[in-house]
Amino acid sequence: MLFSFSFLVIGFLKRILLITVPIILATVALLLVRSRNLDARTTTISSPAPISTSGVVESPRSASVAGASGAIASAGASEALGSHRDIQVLTMAQVIDRAKAVRESMSENLSDYTARFVKQERGDTGELGEETVIRLKVQTRLRNSSDDAPMRVFLRFEAPQSQAGRKVIWGSDLYDGKMAVHETGMLLGLKTIYLDPNGMIAMQGQKHPVSEIGLVKLVEKLIERGGEDIDDPDLQITLTPNYEFDGRQVEFLRVVRTKRKEKKTDDDYQTAEIFLDVDRQLILRYRSFGWPTIDGEEPPLLESYTYENVELNVGLTDTDFDVTNPEYGYPAF
Repeated sequence: MLFSFSFLVIGFLKRILLITVPIILATVALLLVRSRNLDARTTTISSPAPISTSGVVESPRSASVAGASGAIASAGASEALGSHRDIQVLTMAQVIDRAKAVRESMSENLSDYTARFVKQERGDTGELGEETVIRLKVQTRLRNSSDDAPMRVFLRFEAPQSQAGRKVIWGSDLYDGKMAVHETGMLLGLKTIYLDPNGMIAMQGQKHPVSEIGLVKLVEKLIERGGEDIDDPDLQITLTPNYEFDGRQVEFLRVVRTKRKEKKTDDDYQTAEIFLDVDRQLILRYRSFGWPTIDGEEPPLLESYTYENVELNVGLTDTDFDVTNPEYGYPAF
């Protein structure tokens, strides 16, 4: 009987071991896998994010108002900024000083330029317009010693498709100050149309007249707007150096407003972005975003102005702003 009972006990213990040992081994293996995954995740979080080389801001993100570090990680550019270790906090006065230095450099060095100009604006109805792409030639008013030379521009529209091929010439001293417009199409293309640049037709769908286009007016507008906000305590401003845009290293400035202005204005943005080409002393991009209607939504784009492929002081002449230039194909009447 004792032998039989011992045999039964040993058999019972074997069965328990056969059941429990695989469970114990599986548990140990699972713990090892989890430990390795945790190490890999920690390594990923600790590694700095790579610097984007696209230089193109795709979409805004919801702006944080929790502090300067929140502002750096929030609305505006989609490129990772994790590798930029020299992010600085600025005051509006310092931003204005930078803009004034750009304006002074332009006065001394900028006679004319060509560029690819990309703009997008939200109209009075609240609807965001299509992105407009224009090949641009500009003679600045800074090309004489008194900075009052007549400004001249030539625009060739590339997008949207409904405007592709349109050409516009305007100069403060040309065609009685009117825009010389050549549309595409069988009927509209038969005649040069002269329009008041501030008139209803010319301003349809536009926030600014043609006289305000260009690099010079952009920086002057920024100085003006900055002056209005110089004493605003609700601004958080950061500067990211060595930021790649359009194949160049620029300073990326972001201005975040932590709360709305008490008095609503046309310039009541939540976030603004400025790309400053320090080497050439040019503002290459300005974008502003409004306030989301619902918490957690992306801030809506208000306006965006970008200058790409900028070539400075290329020696533009009167012919570049003449409707009789054979390269432009304006009608003879």
